[in-house]
Amino acid sequence: MAATDYLEHGPRVAVRRVRRQDYAELSALRRESAEMLRRWLGDREMTVEAFEDSLERFEQPTHEGFVICRHDTGAIVGGVNINNIVRGSLQCGTLGYTAYASTTGRGYLTEGLRLVLRYAFGPLGLHRLEANIQPENTPSLRLVERLGFRREGYSVAFQFIDGEWRDHERWAVTAEAAGRSSRGVEP
Repeated sequence: MAATDYLEHGPRVAVRRVRRQDYAELSALRRESAEMLRRWLGDREMTVEAFEDSLERFEQPTHEGFVICRHDTGAIVGGVNINNIVRGSLQCGTLGYTAYASTTGRGYLTEGLRLVLRYAFGPLGLHRLEANIQPENTPSLRLVERLGFRREGYSVAFQFIDGEWRDHERWAVTAEAAGRSSRGVEP
């Protein structure tokens, strides 16, 4: 992949927009990670139709879709999206992300999300990002805390996953807070 296709670069990973050609790799990663992800995302298979729907959503100004790739191999090691982007006086969005079983625990997602924050608070012009995380998802809670997010609240029955309404903690970071945090990212 040409270096110009990447939006942001870090020491080990880079971030680019998700594209149609990623389906086979993302589908395989999703299958190999199904057991790890089931608890948090439910039992969802990545069909071609679902993937195409995602790509269509990412063409809208209210959604952005990214993949995190290793520099040395170009392999995808994480997926990130910013949904529900609101412009005007808010300039905010909701952050979602996915790790994969074969690469979890190596810091790729942390590094990649720092790059996404830099892009979101830079070229995308956002001021605030929110992440909603199930209270039992300790690795995800630790991740956003490392990135400078602060816990803002608790949302009861927030999201319908795998047949039940699940509570979530609400975490957020602003461009200023991310820039001040040594754990965050310079906008």
